[in-house]
Amino acid sequence: MARIVGVDLPNKPIEIALTYIYGIGRTTAIEICNKAKIKLGVRANDLSEGEINEIRKIIENSYTVEGRLRTVVQMNIKRLMDIGCYRGLRHRRGLPVNGQRSRTNCRTRKGKRKTVAGKKGKK
Repeated sequence: MARIVGVDLPNKPIEIALTYIYGIGRTTAIEICNKAKIKLGVRANDLSEGEINEIRKIIENSYTVEGRLRTVVQMNIKRLMDIGCYRGLRHRRGLPVNGQRSRTNCRTRKGKRKTVAGKKGKK
């Protein structure tokens, strides 16, 4: 099993397997394969040690991935919260950030429903 930047790659075509690394999507994975001169569709377990080292070198020199990328993203969110902008306030309150409807949906961000007691009887 190939291990690149602390991630064990599954035995799938290399352009799919590379997407298991945080920060690498399909397009980036294909770019990396082209730079390393590896044919698309080759399974991760069929790569030679030299090819794996080539991929490792390209990723380390050209891309921000895994732990460093997570740190950068968290620092960006913290900066938005510190300056008190609208997006920062939405992050702080745990609400959707990008303008989605929040009156009825957005259960993923808000969490489980909190029941509010209704008014009892009008006079």
